Amino acid sequence: MTTNLITGKSGTPHVTSGDMGAIQAGLVGNDSYLLQDSDGTFPAITMQDANNALVPVLNLVLEGRYARVTETQTVTIESGVTGQNRNDLVCMKYTRDDKNIESMTLEVLKGTPAGGVAADPTVPDGSIHEGAGEAWIPLARIPISGITPGTPVMLVKQLPPMSRLWDSVTLNSKVNPKWNVQYSAAVIRSMIIVSFYAKRADSGWVSAGAADTSDIISMPDGFKSVNTIAVPCVTNSSDGLGSVYVEVSKDKISLRSIKKISLTWCSGIICFPIS
Repeated sequence: MTTNLITGKSGTPHVTSGDMGAIQAGLVGNDSYLLQDSDGTFPAITMQDANNALVPVLNLVLEGRYARVTETQTVTIESGVTGQNRNDLVCMKYTRDDKNIESMTLEVLKGTPAGGVAADPTVPDGSIHEGAGEAWIPLARIPISGITPGTPVMLVKQLPPMSRLWDSVTLNSKVNPKWNVQYSAAVIRSMIIVSFYAKRADSGWVSAGAADTSDIISMPDGFKSVNTIAVPCVTNSSDGLGSVYVEVSKDKISLRSIKKISLTWCSGIICFPIS
């Protein structure tokens, strides 16, 4: 049969791991992803000692297959060599045997020692999507300098929950009583978009000169801009567009003038990454 109602009753077992993998890959992506823990954080692999990497409880979607590390495990890292650098990869190895029984295990791909900059070992070809009997999915890199392993670098992509893909956020628009601020804000993954209209509560804002700022909005706890970003906004200043910028820095959104100006209202939109 070439057409199957996967989520319908057929009277016989008909839902395969391939069916579930296809829908999960279609929903979250074809790549491999780390899901966040119940406390909202993304767990990371660490070094227990010079020869053991500690793999915590992990929830993973690997090329559509949902896999869990249900309790902390260790994987062995071979000792390094003095004067040599090496990169090892902690991987999840997928296997499907001749009876189509599938399994996943934690394995280490050992790199080649080098006197200079170490390269990652070659990951064997094989894709679960393409029905391969074996596939290696790197989770973390272990950099080894001489006999000393460094801090593991997570390689598997983090996948935030759907609740963070598009969510509203409440900002503090009462940070400066001299401005009456109306705004709308939305969080899209790790980006926030804020549109606003700010009107002076007094006779108007007269800036002292270039780089004079006036706060209009502050962000809630846990929200902070990764960078300082400024974009021009629309005002009723006689100097027109470009005389005033809306600027975000850390947890504050402010208006910033480029010269001495006066105005009574300002409107704009700004988008920035948050941490």
